[in-house]
Amino acid sequence: MTGSKSAWPVVYYRAADGTEPVDAIIDALPAKVQVVLDSQIERISLFGPRLPFPHSSQVEGELRELRCHYGNTLYRILYARSDNLFVLLHILEKRTGTIPEADKRMARERWADFKRRMDEALRRPPRAAGHDAP
Repeated sequence: MTGSKSAWPVVYYRAADGTEPVDAIIDALPAKVQVVLDSQIERISLFGPRLPFPHSSQVEGELRELRCHYGNTLYRILYARSDNLFVLLHILEKRTGTIPEADKRMARERWADFKRRMDEALRRPPRAAGHDAP
């Protein structure tokens, strides 16, 4: 690897209920497949936005795909970048020439949810009770 040694943070999208759908799907796969997918995810962390084709490619707008292969099985992890953070939004086993619209829609919805929740105003912490309490 050439260039900077700093890694780019990669996280799984976390739904409002605390679930991480991509992580759950990967965990349900056989261990050998998990190793391959984890290795590809590590590439994003190492190369960031400079990760070239055939490892990564543009899908639409901010949405990109991480291209993973295990034998004859093709997996795609749809992700997006928020500043220096990469968010893994959706995973699918690719069986057609293009990514199905339903899968792209799922990734777009999760990305919109992620951005909405990250852009919310910060909550004010509770005030400590003390001598100036009402």
